[in-house]
Amino acid sequence: MASIHTEVVINSRPEQVWAAIRDVGAVHVRLLPDRVVDTRLEGHVRILVLPDGRIIRELIVDVDDTARRLAYAVIEGARPPITHHHASFQVFPEGSDRSRLVWITDLLPDALATDTRARVERGAQDMKRTLEDAAIV
Repeated sequence: MASIHTEVVINSRPEQVWAAIRDVGAVHVRLLPDRVVDTRLEGHVRILVLPDGRIIRELIVDVDDTARRLAYAVIEGARPPITHHHASFQVFPEGSDRSRLVWITDLLPDALATDTRARVERGAQDMKRTLEDAAIV
């Protein structure tokens, strides 16, 4: 199983970063406005609508406010198709006004690791930019 571990330091307080991460129904507004056009919730399933109309369904596994950790799994809509996906975000303080966002993604098949790593790294940078822009306001 491939395991992708990405970290990014964000110039925003941990409370602010965590508030955006834990807001599971607002990915299109608070985290990835250029990559997700809408987010809906159906029970514990988050539905992401991408700019090309494609839909990704994710099971929200856990939202832990104490650990500032969100775990989720893609259950439908991944391209290329995957047989297993589980990921988590965790927010840590990095000094008084900065945060470290850790994003871990486990997936099968292993052959998708290189492309998935590139998408995760781009996504982390996009989230960093969005969260830092929100911190300035």
